[in-house]
Amino acid sequence: MEKVVYLDNNATSRVAPEVRDVMAPFFDDLYGNPSSMHAFGGQVAKYVKRAREEVARFINCEPDEVVFTSCATESDNAAIRGSAEWGAPGERKIITTAVEHPAVLQPCRRLKAQGHDVVFLPVDHVGQIDLDELRKELAGTKDAIVSVMWANNETGTIFPIEKIAEICREHGATFHTDAVQVAGKIPVDVRKVPVDMLSMSGHKFHAPKGIGLLYLRRGTKAKPFMLGGHQESGRRAGTENVPYIIGLAKACELARLGMADEAVKLTRLRDRLEKGILETCPNVIVNGDRAHRLPNTLNVSFEYIEGEAIAYSLSDLGICISTGSACASGSLDPSHVIRAMGVPFIAVHGSVRFSLSRYSTDEDIDFVLEKLPPVIKHLRDLSPFGPDNDPTTYK
Repeated sequence: MEKVVYLDNNATSRVAPEVRDVMAPFFDDLYGNPSSMHAFGGQVAKYVKRAREEVARFINCEPDEVVFTSCATESDNAAIRGSAEWGAPGERKIITTAVEHPAVLQPCRRLKAQGHDVVFLPVDHVGQIDLDELRKELAGTKDAIVSVMWANNETGTIFPIEKIAEICREHGATFHTDAVQVAGKIPVDVRKVPVDMLSMSGHKFHAPKGIGLLYLRRGTKAKPFMLGGHQESGRRAGTENVPYIIGLAKACELARLGMADEAVKLTRLRDRLEKGILETCPNVIVNGDRAHRLPNTLNVSFEYIEGEAIAYSLSDLGICISTGSACASGSLDPSHVIRAMGVPFIAVHGSVRFSLSRYSTDEDIDFVLEKLPPVIKHLRDLSPFGPDNDPTTYK
């Protein structure tokens, strides 16, 4: 393939060269176990300590509130299931939304099947929850757990996390947010936004796959999810993944220093892409909250055709996009996020996501806007449906 335009960065991102370079020594000369008693391992522990301090600086917390994990899926499970295990079985009510990542939805569904009181809040047509509904569900609860993502991975819609955190505090609820998609794109400050738990994954912002973090505010009630060792102050067992911890810290540093400029660039590129699609492709719906969304994410629905067909056709041309969460790929069902937003039947199957990164360029956008319209026209020519043959009239 001569040219690759990668616009699937919400699924994973390229490892930054600076990140790769700082990791290298910890595969070779500095390979000791930081939990060892000898000096060879002890010297590595010093680097892990510095990395923890950099990650803590990135989200503005104390270093001892950072727990290194393998990924955000582990962090989400540790936060929700660890919190649910605190107290008698089924004692803590769990409130989440209908548009969460599967790493939140599936643990919540399992807890519901085990007898916990679990509520899935609906969203409106732009993917936002009703805060009054949240207040209603929290009213009268003694000890609830609330999990609401900071920004949706498919549409980029940003939730009013600060207001949600305030509501949770008013009702004495423990609040967890999946902040995977905001990391490196918008500032995250857990002192300004008083969440109790927060999940991130390094590979979404130019660190390698296999490293994540769970922020645990001091005093938060959550039992350890991984057992079998004393690592992470007894909160997550398992030998520290030193090279990847070092890489995560470098990615945090790069994001912290470059985030503001990158956000301006990504917003401009995203808006160029959106404008070009709307001008060249008829019957298109932009999904999500266009007033409150990530600078790098564009989700659109093309009426009367399948998103999978669009993604495969563009893949043949070297353009990488997705139809939703990579963790839910393989399912022929339309996205649970798009369905929850009430996208019309004629468009719900035709949803695709473009997600940019610091490495995206104007040339990438030009290439997509050149190749996409003929693909859409060709697929619609093949489709048995269309504006004059609306499938919603079929029984």
